[in-house]
Amino acid sequence: MAVNLAPLAFVDIETTGSNAQRDRITEIAVITWDHQTLHRWERLIDPGVVIPEFIQSLTGISPDMLEGAPQFEDLAQELWQELEGKIFIAHNANFDYGFIKAAFKRLEMDFKAPVVCTVKLSRQLFPLQARHNLDSLVHAHRLSVQQRHRAMGDADVLWQFWQVCERHFGADVLEQSIVKQTRKASLPPHIDPAQIDAIPDAHGVYIFYGDEKLPLYIGKSNTLRTRVLSHFQGALTKSKEMKIALQVKHIDWVHTAGELGALILESQMIKDQLPSLNVKLRRSRELCAWTLLPDELGYRRAKMTSAEDLNVGQNDHLYGLFASQRMAKNALKSLCQKHSLCEGLMGLEKLGKGQPCFAHQLKKCQGACVGLESAERYNLRLITALSAMKVKTWPYPGPIGIKEGEGVHVVDHWFYMGFVKDPEDLEEHLGRQRPDFDLDIYKIIQSHLRKMPQDQLVLFSSSSEIESHPHSL
Repeated sequence: MAVNLAPLAFVDIETTGSNAQRDRITEIAVITWDHQTLHRWERLIDPGVVIPEFIQSLTGISPDMLEGAPQFEDLAQELWQELEGKIFIAHNANFDYGFIKAAFKRLEMDFKAPVVCTVKLSRQLFPLQARHNLDSLVHAHRLSVQQRHRAMGDADVLWQFWQVCERHFGADVLEQSIVKQTRKASLPPHIDPAQIDAIPDAHGVYIFYGDEKLPLYIGKSNTLRTRVLSHFQGALTKSKEMKIALQVKHIDWVHTAGELGALILESQMIKDQLPSLNVKLRRSRELCAWTLLPDELGYRRAKMTSAEDLNVGQNDHLYGLFASQRMAKNALKSLCQKHSLCEGLMGLEKLGKGQPCFAHQLKKCQGACVGLESAERYNLRLITALSAMKVKTWPYPGPIGIKEGEGVHVVDHWFYMGFVKDPEDLEEHLGRQRPDFDLDIYKIIQSHLRKMPQDQLVLFSSSSEIESHPHSL
């Protein structure tokens, strides 16, 4: 069906919250215009979950109003018929479309429709208007509001706004706007397509900013532009992407020489800028590891070592770098249970003098706590069990370089010292004070060294000359 003949569906929903996967729809309204007649459809919906008090105050929809109302599954087919074959038009459309698509998906129904956002339409047609939220549209165009924050009331505002646009600009301009929005990935209202066009499809890091230029999300990719666009395509089905699409006001990016540079820069920028929607790669203030020390009877006991005493790269007796003491204790407890080691000797359980640990009473410890297992045998089993967690010492006599693009990444004892393009800058990088140890960058570098070709690794001698060095990891 040609775009200019397709019926238009002006849609608005009320929900229990902003997360399409967790929250549910409480009301939905659809106003259909087939270019001849107008049809209105609205339903209250039992969400099956608690409606927060502030949502009840905002919408006026209370649990009492929804008593006896159908659940979404009861009217899914009816709603499908209302929306099928129509252009889906909503304000901040990613939100409404995402919720409806998620609700259909829970019923194993794959709903798809061309989507038009009236926020973006307003920005395009009325660029001098300061704001483009629904209240601003009502004020700027003197629209009539029957019931704000109710589905039919807000859907009717969209229908009135569409009529204003058609009177001012004509049907042809509106058709072009529909084609423009439905032909490509649905960009957030505040994002100029020129911003996207300027991003290279190359290695690098991208930054999404919200209000006041505060960072929302930082990510890396080997194809920057494609990855950025994928966020907005996913905004219709994933709650995290929807949050990004609703809040992002500006996009920035940094080109890197390759994948390793992108991984390292992403980790550094997340720790420095603390974007609100990034959870992983945050700086750990509780970094710790286990060391083994013999007691007076020769049994090796685990001792917690904190960040300032780790001496990573030079200490040959570190086991398992952990982001917190809780994670360290849980990992050691799991290891004890798997290998029948003594939790008492490991410091996970208090031992009375001459008393067995609790696991020994359950026949899950071989008795090192009461001398039934020799120190030699117990220590051998312990070190064998911990071997997979052993932190590698630095395998080179000094700093190394990892070639990427037109420069090298300088690394010294698992500490990242920077990226060098000009050989004259090498001495400065090697002479810098080492930064704080970064567990994520340690993992990134270690993983890269294991899989990279031998000719990408170079050894820096004491005179800062570069020598070929065989790949030894």
